Amino acid sequence: MRKYLPKVLLWLFVINLGIALGAGLFESRVVVPQWENIPPQTWTQTGVLFWVYVTTVPLTLLTLANLVAAWLDQGPRRYWWLGAVAIIVVERIATFSYFIPTMLWLMNVEDLLQSEVNAALSQWLLLDYGRHVLTLAGWLAALKAFSLRGERGS
Repeated sequence: MRKYLPKVLLWLFVINLGIALGAGLFESRVVVPQWENIPPQTWTQTGVLFWVYVTTVPLTLLTLANLVAAWLDQGPRRYWWLGAVAIIVVERIATFSYFIPTMLWLMNVEDLLQSEVNAALSQWLLLDYGRHVLTLAGWLAALKAFSLRGERGS
């Protein structure tokens, strides 16, 4: 079982990144634009209903576990794997330092003018494209690592 753990972790990392990318693109293109011109208190709670179970907890834990596994790997996939993890660490830092706090702030402030909400939401969406690029780059690097053989052919 121990010899399969790195490959399982990488496999789960690739799957979770693919889901996160697809769901993130869907949210930014379909869900968030519907929030324009309606009060933030009426927005759907996607952070609590979906994201916390897909990326906030699982992707963060998988990123940390894959960091350890990639660091210990001695095969040809090591650098692609470390690169993927490094990219997603940057994405996770951006998520925890800007995206989550901003969305919580928007959804809990009641005295903002709708124009202020729309301006903050526009900035959030613009920066979210950068986060999608990071997720895509991390996913592609993880897929490349997954396509290479690890140590002892695992």
